[in-house]
Parts: sequence; C-alpha cells; structure tokens
Amino acid sequence: MCYKIGVAKSRYPVPAGEVRVEDVIQRSRFIATLAPVDSIDAAREFIARISAEFPDATHNCSAFLIGEPGSTAHIGLSDDGEPHGTAGRPMLNVLLTCGLGDLAVVVTRYFGGIKLGKGGLVRAYAGAVKLAVNAAERTERISWQRLAVTLDYCHVETIKRLYPEFEVQLDNEEFADVVRHELRVPEEQAEALQSALTDRTHGTVKIEALDAAERTD
Repeated sequence: MCYKIGVAKSRYPVPAGEVRVEDVIQRSRFIATLAPVDSIDAAREFIARISAEFPDATHNCSAFLIGEPGSTAHIGLSDDGEPHGTAGRPMLNVLLTCGLGDLAVVVTRYFGGIKLGKGGLVRAYAGAVKLAVNAAERTERISWQRLAVTLDYCHVETIKRLYPEFEVQLDNEEFADVVRHELRVPEEQAEALQSALTDRTHGTVKIEALDAAERTD
C-alpha cells in the first residue's frame, strides 16, 4: 500500500546506515532491519532484499517513509499476512514520530507457537521498530545548490571569509583575468548568500546556477 501527498523539506535528519536488532516475545523472534532510502524504488528494493534474506520467515512486514520526518508525502506499509493493521500500520506510526526521514524498515517474524493477539502483535511490531530507531546513528540529508561565482581579485579574501557563515563548500577555484569559484551552498542558504555576495562586492559579482539542487548526506 502506498500514498503520495505533500512536499518535502530540503534539510532533515536521516539514518546514517543500516541497522539490525532482534527481540524475542513469547518465543517468536522479531528481527527489525532499518535502512536509509531516498526513493520509493529504493525502499522497495530494500524490502525485497531483506525478504529474500529471510525466505523461511513466517512474515516479513514492512514500512517506509520518503521525505522529511513526519511527512506522509511518500509512505508505504505491508502486513505481509499478519492480521490487518497489526504490523505495517504500527510500524509506520513509529517511523512517522521518530524524528527521522528517508527510511525503511522490515520486521521479520519467526512464529514461536504462541499467539500474541492483535494487541500483542501491535506492541511487538512497534517495539521492534523502536529498538531499531534507537540503535540507528544519525546524519543529515541536505539539498545543495551549485553556483558559479565570478569576482575581482580585490574581493577574494573578503568573500572567502564569508563562506563559512553560509556553510559553503568551495569545490573549485580558477584564476584568470577574474576569479571564478564553483561552490555548493545549502538550498535554504542560497538566496541569503547571493545577497551577501552582491553587498560585499558592491554589485560587481556575477552569480549563476550550475544545475538543479543535489541531495547528499
């Protein structure tokens, strides 16, 4: 099941890498595997990979969230044969409230012979995802705007001292009749940076976008 609504932000926390935890409840094993994903296709590929890793499991239930923390723009869930609403939905609810974006989780269950009931299943699947979230290290997903900045030599040192204030990453510096910088700036800082560059060079700077924003961790 998949839904699409809303718009994502350009900067938010995401898992730094894949993590796996295990819990045993009433002799049933619940193995939660959580990973960062940046698209619906990547989420589905991850779910398929984990399901293939545990082909003999009783269930491989899943949930994913693509976008900023709490966003319902791109979400998905699956009970994978468990009673409706007892696995995928509680798993997704944890993802929506955990403070992370761009993540998917698969909870693999090996039935231990004791039925947990609907309430027990909800608690077990949600609890497994919470354990995985708590075990995951975090990083930041940033959308960068790439710019080319052309300026006179007399402004170079002033401008380079300005860059850290706007978290600029200077990728290339060329010297000819003028100086040309190729740089990256967080998307939400781009407009303010351009205003500051124009002000500090008294309007003599030339700024052009190199391409669309790119996302990196």
